[in-house]
Amino acid sequence: MTRILGISGSLRRDSHNTSLLRAAAGAAGPDVQFELYDGLKEVPPYDEDDDVHPRAASVARLNQAIANADAVLFATPEYNSSIPGQLKNAIDWVSRPVATNVLRNKPVAVVGASTGAFGAAWAQAELRKVLAALGARVLDVELPVPHAHTRFEEGGLIDDEIRANLAEAVEALAAEIRGREDMRVVA
Repeated sequence: MTRILGISGSLRRDSHNTSLLRAAAGAAGPDVQFELYDGLKEVPPYDEDDDVHPRAASVARLNQAIANADAVLFATPEYNSSIPGQLKNAIDWVSRPVATNVLRNKPVAVVGASTGAFGAAWAQAELRKVLAALGARVLDVELPVPHAHTRFEEGGLIDDEIRANLAEAVEALAAEIRGREDMRVVA
C-alpha cells in the first residue's frame, strides 16, 4: 500500500487547494492510502532559537506525518506571485537538519489552484525550487487550476479534465514509489 500525504498551503476553511487534495484522495487508486494533513495552521513561525529537541508538538506532528508517507502531494495557492508564508514556514521547519530532513529523497509533486488565470503557476514553480533545494525528489508534474472558483461546487471538483490530470499526478507519485520498491527487490 502506497501512502501519500497531501499538504495544502492554504489555511482558508473553503480552500480550493484543500478541495483539490480531497479530489486527489478520491482519484487515488485502491493501492493508495491518501491522508490529508490538517495541522499547518498550528506550526509556529520558524526561529532557529526555538529549533530544539524535543520540537514543538505541531512541528513534531508534521515531521512524523511526512516521515510516515511514501510521497507528498503539495497543493499551493499563489500569494503575491509566490508560496504562502505558512507553507514556506512549515517547510523551513521540516528542512532541518538539511542532510537528514524528512523530505530528502522523498518523492513529491506540486499542484495548485487559484482564482486567477494562471492557476498558481508561479507559486508551483517556486515551491518545486524550494523542495528540490532540500533534496526532495520533485516529479515533473504540473497541474495549474485557473479560475478555481468555477471548478468546484460545494467543495467538490466538477472539472473532468482537471480530475483526470489530478489522477495522473497521484498515479505518477504511486508509480515512483513502486519503481523504488522494485529497485530494492532487485538489489
